[in-house]
Amino acid sequence: AKGERVALIVEDDGDLRDLAAALIEETDLTVIEAASAEEALQYLRERSDAVAFAFIDIRLPCLMDGVDLARTINLRWPWIRVLATSGAPGDRLRDLPRTARFVQKPWRALDVLMEAERAAMR
Repeated sequence: AKGERVALIVEDDGDLRDLAAALIEETDLTVIEAASAEEALQYLRERSDAVAFAFIDIRLPCLMDGVDLARTINLRWPWIRVLATSGAPGDRLRDLPRTARFVQKPWRALDVLMEAERAAMR
């Protein structure tokens, strides 16, 4: 749809991804789910203009982790609001772009919803 705005959820845990999707569907954003940074990037390369929000787990399978993805988004698609999450981010938090927000796992629904709402309003 024209004017459609997308929230990209990047999380390898299917249950958590479904939970986040159900939550963000309460906003005006259309939810797209990805299980890896690579999958998310493939979508972004084709449809980045529609994406307003990315909710990214820092610990992801494959070569790129969530911090790599957040940095790539920050450089190439700076209008996308990034919210990162992790139960144990370790020292990776230092490398998150300054524009990205972080919530600890288990995240609170309200925190995620508020970030998504802010992205939806822009």
